[in-house]
This record gives sequence, C-alpha cells and structure tokens, in this order.
Amino acid sequence: MRTSFALLVLVATAPPGFAQSEDQLRTFFEGKTVRVKIEMPGTEDGVDVYPGTAHPIDFPKHATRLKRTGTALRRGDEVLVTKVKVKKDLIEFQLAGGGYGTFGDDDNPNVFVPAASKTEREKNLEKDLEKTTDPARRRTMREELDALRRAREREDARNEAEAAQARQTKEANIRQRRLEGGSRFNLRYKPVVPAEALTPDGVMQALVEYVDFSSFGAEPPPGPQAASRLDDLRKGLTVEEVDALLGRPEAISQRTEGTLRVSTSTYRTRDRGITAEFVEGVLIRFTITSP
Repeated sequence: MRTSFALLVLVATAPPGFAQSEDQLRTFFEGKTVRVKIEMPGTEDGVDVYPGTAHPIDFPKHATRLKRTGTALRRGDEVLVTKVKVKKDLIEFQLAGGGYGTFGDDDNPNVFVPAASKTEREKNLEKDLEKTTDPARRRTMREELDALRRAREREDARNEAEAAQARQTKEANIRQRRLEGGSRFNLRYKPVVPAEALTPDGVMQALVEYVDFSSFGAEPPPGPQAASRLDDLRKGLTVEEVDALLGRPEAISQRTEGTLRVSTSTYRTRDRGITAEFVEGVLIRFTITSP
C-alpha cells in the first residue's frame, strides 16, 4: 500500500508533458545517424553538457573520463542515435548503445576465488593434537599437520595465480566492450528541464557544437552565443576545447617540425573564417578573417 501511494505521489508531482516530450524526441531522433564533433568516453557516464552556461562542458572532467575508460567515439564518427530519455533535470542522448556500464553490463574485473578448505584429516589432526600428550606422537602429528597446511597454501597460490590471469583477461574484455559500447550526451538543467529544451530543435541547439545534424536535412542555426564564442578563443586551449567553441573544422592538415606534431584546422562561422594552429594538441596561434 505504501509503495502504491508513493508511486501515485511521484506521478502526480512529475513535470507535465515529460512523457509526451520524450515520445516526440524518440520519434524524431532514434534510428537516425549523426556525426560527433568531439571524442566521447566508453562509459555510460558519457559527456555532461550544461546548455546556456559559460562553459557547457567541463573539459578537465571530460579528459579524465577519456583516460579512465578509453575513447569509444572519435571526432568525425558517424553513429546511430539509439535512445533518447527524459528525466526531471536531464535529457540523455544515447549514441551507438549509450556507453558500456548500463544495466546488464559487467564492469567489475574482479574474480572471486575462495580459499582452499581444510580437509577432514587436517581438522581431525588439530582436534587430536589438543588431546595427545605423548611427545613423539605429538611431533608426528605436527609434521603431518604442517604438510597438509603447506599443501593447502600451495593450492591457494595456484588458485590466486589462475584468478590473476582471469582478471587480466576480464579487464581486457571490458576495455574492448567499452570501445564498442558507444557513449552518450547528458544535457543537464537546473532545477528541471525547461519546456523549450523538450523539442527536437531544443536538443539540436544544445548539442550543435558537439554533434553534426546535417544528415537530418539542415543543422540548426547558431544560437545567440555563437558570435561571442570567438571572444573565448585564446592560446593554450586544446583541440577539443577549440572544436567545442567553433564546431567541426572544415579542413585539417598535419606536419612535423623536428620532434613536434603540428596541425592546422580551418573553421567557419556564419561571418568569419578562423585558422588555428596547434602544437601537440595545444593552440599556439590563430587568425580570424571576414569572408
């Protein structure tokens, strides 16, 4: 009875229109193909995006996830939208499976190995030893008991070695599955998802810097903050941070200078062209031109 009442309260207090909005988003997006503009981690944690804020993505946190779980989706990959889910303060935009670690995925590399049990002979010797007073008999019993204990320790060592090998194999399998399990964007809002975000245009607007929707027919126009993003461009940013500001580059060229890897990316906004030069993935110079 309590559970039923709690469910009724939950339904009654849920934001109106969420179910209908989720159905609309699922119908529009699921089963269609998009191109990602940034590397995405192989985990259900995905990429957190805070639309409308000064820094929609926490890139240091993003980099930590990439290092911890590997890169499942790379910039330029074309992937299937597999699920869109709406929650109170979150819209999940799942790609190519949504990331490894969801319900049913085993992400625990540990392998349990029980310790070898004492044999009945070992247990009986321990009991008899407490009762025996004859020194010669006690010495013989201790020698046999020590031999049985050493045999049990050797069995434990063999089992642990096999378990260690099994853990390595399982870890390798999990890493591979992470790379094949897709990823997701988590559009996060406070305190709840606003009504204007619960539309296909709202989702595309929130993700336009990180997802190429051109396969849908047309990509949504840049938001009002697009022009001001050039003000955030500065030396020292990473390739991923510049891409997040300016979108997917039109062209990328690479060269080496001594031992350094140098790349040049060309970007275009509605009224500007930007050429950015990176050394080892860090922006060292850029030029902005008018068409």
